[in-house]
Amino acid sequence: MVTQTKRSTTVIAVRDSELAKLPEGLFNVIKLRYPIVVTRLITLLGHRILGTYKKATLSAPSPTTVDSRPSQINFSTVAIVAASDDVPLTAFTYELYHSLSAIGQTLRLTSEVVRKTLGTTIMDPNNEYRLSSWLAQQEDRHKISLYQCDLTVTAWTQRCIRQADCILIVGLGDNHPSLGKVEKEIERLAMRTQKELVLLHREGGKPENTIGWLNMRSWVSSHHHILCPNRLFSRKSLYRINELYSKVCLSEPNIHTDFSRLARWLTGKSVGLVLGGGGARGSAHVGMIKAIQESGIPIDMVGGVSIGAFMGALWAQERNVTTVTQKAREWSKKMTQWWRQILDLTYPMTSMFSGREFNQTIRATFGDTYIEDLWLPYFTVTTDITSSCMRIHTHGQLWRYVRASMSIVGIFPPICDPNDGHLLADGCYVNNVPADVMRSLGANHILAVDVGSVDDHDLTNYGDDLSGWWLLWKRWNPFASPVKVPNLPDIQSRLAYVSCVRQLEEVKNSDYCEYIRPPIDQYKTLQFGAFDEIREVGYRHAKAYFEGQTRAGILPLFRYNVTAGEGEPGQHKTQQSLGSYTFTDLAQMVCKVSRPYEEEDSTSSSSDEEERGGYASEPTVGVSDNNKEILRRQGGSLSLSENEMESDVDFELSKSKFDKAMNK
Repeated sequence: MVTQTKRSTTVIAVRDSELAKLPEGLFNVIKLRYPIVVTRLITLLGHRILGTYKKATLSAPSPTTVDSRPSQINFSTVAIVAASDDVPLTAFTYELYHSLSAIGQTLRLTSEVVRKTLGTTIMDPNNEYRLSSWLAQQEDRHKISLYQCDLTVTAWTQRCIRQADCILIVGLGDNHPSLGKVEKEIERLAMRTQKELVLLHREGGKPENTIGWLNMRSWVSSHHHILCPNRLFSRKSLYRINELYSKVCLSEPNIHTDFSRLARWLTGKSVGLVLGGGGARGSAHVGMIKAIQESGIPIDMVGGVSIGAFMGALWAQERNVTTVTQKAREWSKKMTQWWRQILDLTYPMTSMFSGREFNQTIRATFGDTYIEDLWLPYFTVTTDITSSCMRIHTHGQLWRYVRASMSIVGIFPPICDPNDGHLLADGCYVNNVPADVMRSLGANHILAVDVGSVDDHDLTNYGDDLSGWWLLWKRWNPFASPVKVPNLPDIQSRLAYVSCVRQLEEVKNSDYCEYIRPPIDQYKTLQFGAFDEIREVGYRHAKAYFEGQTRAGILPLFRYNVTAGEGEPGQHKTQQSLGSYTFTDLAQMVCKVSRPYEEEDSTSSSSDEEERGGYASEPTVGVSDNNKEILRRQGGSLSLSENEMESDVDFELSKSKFDKAMNK
């Protein structure tokens, strides 16, 4: 309509949707009468075109990248399905609701809640329009809506699946992998909807055999391991569960729990930690992680290269600073044992060492754990020297791909990928700080820690030719002035890192991550004996860095991009930057602001319609006092208070504030 051309792409609805048609004549009238709409339209189109251009210029991660969504996209409706009848689905939905409420207005819907609110016959086909309109109103008023499905394929379950932007399939981690009754219908009812697996674990439990669950569900995009509190597994009646969580929802959720991590993923606010390579200097990663935890910053996803892959995998597996420090110290001590190096020496056709002893040290640290069984989503990067490309690994045996990412060429032989036989070497040759990869996998806020070596740029200008004998004389003569000329290994190393240096500069200048480099340049790549000293340097630097972020008021950005209410728990208001508005937001804002070309009293005629808060063609759905009391007894599962029945406060902007934002 705007460019007078046919649409260049195809639109496919992944869920039940509403189609709005704007005639060209009406659009032209709006442009003439309200020029502010044209201004915002130009801004939105400019941002969209620029965003598309930036995405096109980013280097493609790899053909092996998992299916994922861009970090700036979040879901507004989530259906929750039980993989088996013994899944505590109601308690799980309440826990997720509790964590989501800290991010934005959240709604929990069940068949019982809907029937008590709209009547027992609301699921009948003749009430289709009334139910759809009411659900549309609720989705407009809340940031995210949770649709709790029934345990069988009922009319409500089918409705939930059709309404969902994302479907969470919830199973018990200690159960034998199996397909639920409702799951078998999901692929038929929601072929294009994103589906994710959630496995619940009791306190003291540990993820295992995740591959068995995933192999039965080839249509699952990703999976999440959730460590649950004991209250979730308590066998209580529905009334007791509602009563319990009515008290739980009055408290502030802990942002470090797995439920909060899942909530941030669903709302596009995940925090990713990227750890770069650098040999023994990677000991600073342990101190950095400790400082990050003490600063109250959650870690939702982990990625690493070389020594960063090792330290990141330790954290994703243990999530305990003390255990990570102990295991990292023990491994570093093994790297200083000279007898291991002597036993591993081999004829240097491909490398100096066979890699056998090196493999044993890594395998002894991680065991036979698979990447799928880590608590946190994890990836590592390697250099595929068979195909001359970067590889991203999110599946498979953990120790093997960590070892592949740490395979320094010439020191250790490349490791053979058991899937395709390709030779995998150190990932630092292609991407030493893969913050861009972390962003492509869904992280919104990224902490990137760089511990790589810094090349000397103050080299000697020796002219057009160079004699090796002259260099030898300069080195042996104690009275000659020293010269800085790279030797053959140095030149090969610099050539290997050319593309990596360019990518690192893009990370430093990006606006989507915090680039941190601790002062560890004085330490050598193989100085593993100084583990505790390097770790302490990383800890002190990170501690000072995050304290400065806190004083500057930047650090809360990593928690939730929200503003708390007046000391009341759960009362939050989302902050939306000017550049992130959509066309729907624009329409709502234009409807709310005072018209600059009309008299003030002309807006009073539409006050009745605005107070009702619905579409002009919608049936008015009343909620009686009895129904409100029932909802209150259910622990706040459905927020229908007087304040929340009004339109979202984010769009109630006065004319002066709107004009000020436009000027900016």
